[in-house]
Amino acid sequence: MSTPNSIKLIRLFTSPTPITYRNLSTGNKSVVNDTISFLDAFPVAKGHTLVIPKQHYAKIQDLPSEINEKLFNTVHKMIPKVDSLQGSTLVAIHNGKDSGQEVPHVHVHLIPRSNNDSASPVHSMFTDKIELSGSEIDSLCNELKAD
Repeated sequence: MSTPNSIKLIRLFTSPTPITYRNLSTGNKSVVNDTISFLDAFPVAKGHTLVIPKQHYAKIQDLPSEINEKLFNTVHKMIPKVDSLQGSTLVAIHNGKDSGQEVPHVHVHLIPRSNNDSASPVHSMFTDKIELSGSEIDSLCNELKAD
């Protein structure tokens, strides 16, 4: 069965972080998973996988700590599986529209890589290289210093 190019089927791989909710009035339980992983609908490599939180968050800094932990636990569980396809995995997050995020929902790309694929290191994404003075580096370090 073929599907039009505009329609892609998504196959879910994992839902490793279940939470059990209990309805206090009835006592019934339901399980909800916070993260899922699936093949990218527009892959750049065979096995290109996305890991996302089920609830909507546009950027990493919007994630509550517990969802962030569960998201990256799922990433951690999926990397060996993606690694097994080519031997290496590019882990990428576009955090906001200006960074290249095309879908305004947090998603982590796991892209199988090998030394003979058509991709390059992250620095090759930028054609204009910058040079910073010592005072600019000091200023940035102070601005970005963790609390």
